[in-house]
Amino acid sequence: MARAAAVTSPTRRPLGAPADRSEAVLSRLQLLVTRKLDGLLQGDYAGLLPGPGSEAGESREYRPGDDVRRMDWPVTARTTTPHVRRTVADRELETWLAVDLSASLDFGTGQWLKRDVVVAAAAAIAHLTVRGGNRIGAVIGSGGGAAAPTGRWRAASPVAGPGVYTRLPARSGRKEAQGLLRAIAGTEIRPGRGDLGRLVDMLNRPPRRRGVAVVVSDFLAPPAQWVRPLRKLRVRHDVLAVEVVDPRELELPDVGVLPVVDPETGELHEVQTADPALRHRYAAAAAAQRAEISAALRSAGAAHLRLRTDRDWLLDMVRFVAAQRHARTRGTTR
Repeated sequence: MARAAAVTSPTRRPLGAPADRSEAVLSRLQLLVTRKLDGLLQGDYAGLLPGPGSEAGESREYRPGDDVRRMDWPVTARTTTPHVRRTVADRELETWLAVDLSASLDFGTGQWLKRDVVVAAAAAIAHLTVRGGNRIGAVIGSGGGAAAPTGRWRAASPVAGPGVYTRLPARSGRKEAQGLLRAIAGTEIRPGRGDLGRLVDMLNRPPRRRGVAVVVSDFLAPPAQWVRPLRKLRVRHDVLAVEVVDPRELELPDVGVLPVVDPETGELHEVQTADPALRHRYAAAAAAQRAEISAALRSAGAAHLRLRTDRDWLLDMVRFVAAQRHARTRGTTR
């Protein structure tokens, strides 16, 4: 029940042709990201998850939550107190995006469509990543029959299988990042099921040096499908899961008989939303579903950022980045 309502597609807002709409939305998003992130986030950010780097630095006493893989055993043995080795941040990071553009993302009852928030998250990540020679690439997954991006990125051909998966090679520079964002924004969403687990697993092949991996999706696919590839990804990379949510996926409005359709299967249902017991059961099922998603992401070791279509997603992202930086540095600047 929660799944059916979560993917109901309302009447689209008239924004012109798809290409014009993508360019207009992308231009507005880039302007918002540049103004707010540069103004609210101070300091040099290597990305949304400021990685610990690989060059050895000084040691300090162990604190709960520190990565035990960074234990400094010689210092620990000499002092009889657990110590961890600080590392110098690597400024030449490679960030990879797994962008889920399945049919369930073509929905929104707030200020934005869910797919717009997906593109917005990608734009913010690119803005925080492409500095100091950092590279960013992406793997895009969509339903069956989706067209591959055009332009310079055409060389990255779609991968066959359930849904369509397109790999965009990692490149450095703002112009290359803008081209990547245009490719993401220009990817057409069509009916058909994708495979989120396979999309995540494509970031594991071929193996790459340690970096940052970001998965942007609504995570409505069963966790059993994607949690194992996510755990495998976490072994080598810092992983961020960006969950995109619409308020109608959490609760139903009291509007009488509401027709809902699943764009991935075409199934149509009529729901009597005037029934308070049904609305309560729906809200409880939706809360349980989101709790299961959060638990699966936590068990995989991924940082979790939830963005909603009816809230200021950019402010939520700024707070998340600031909290991540504070947790990494324990309140001190690096």
